[in-house]
Amino acid sequence: MSKYMIPTTMAAFATAATPGLADTGNGFSHMWGAGYGMTGGLMMVLFWGVIIGIIVLAVRGLSGRSSTGNTPTAQDILRDRYARGEIDEDEFERRKAKLDM
Repeated sequence: MSKYMIPTTMAAFATAATPGLADTGNGFSHMWGAGYGMTGGLMMVLFWGVIIGIIVLAVRGLSGRSSTGNTPTAQDILRDRYARGEIDEDEFERRKAKLDM
């Protein structure tokens, strides 16, 4: 994509999270206090885990790498060997017939 995509995305997340970081004024921290207890902390970990997972998947998807690759088939290798003269026409036809079965 563009070289500005990641910084722009990070800035959008930071801007969206700003109201959640605001102090409530009652002396309790945002996620651990004010009645949220352990549930708030677990939700925070879950939230950030999902965000990091989405970023990792996006980077992998945009990197353009393919896990399958371009591995040649047996027939491709056979054709290449015939074209280079490593095998003669009779050998090529015999092996091709076996591969076509």
